[in-house]
Amino acid sequence: MASSSSIAKKARSKAEADFATWLMMAKLGSFDDLPLNAQSFLTNYRARLEMMNEAESTVLAVREVYGAYYTEMGGLGIAPEPQARKPTTERKVVRIQRPPKTLSTPSAARSSSGRMIQKSLVALLIFASMVALIVTYRFMTQ
Repeated sequence: MASSSSIAKKARSKAEADFATWLMMAKLGSFDDLPLNAQSFLTNYRARLEMMNEAESTVLAVREVYGAYYTEMGGLGIAPEPQARKPTTERKVVRIQRPPKTLSTPSAARSSSGRMIQKSLVALLIFASMVALIVTYRFMTQ
């Protein structure tokens, strides 16, 4: 049997994704196409919107869906609260720095101009093919 924490993680991510999908479908006018359990969760969500703001109502709705999914997936008891992410006081940002491209040798200059010629040739071939297709189409339709 899967551990309680792995069931909780799976149930939580599935609940968040499903609720967002249901909400979008309802906003697009497909409320009646949703499963009955989704319709009931969205009805509760809309009712709560009259008493609280959207963020609070969304959190509660996702919590309800999470609890239902936790039980369906074999979790025992009440679904555990997800652990809050620990804020980091130190920012660890890694920036990738690429060395500047230099054309130090004549062969490098030739290879870059060769690439440019190759790209131009490809574009020319595509253009010529398009012209040939248009001329053929006109010839065939007349």
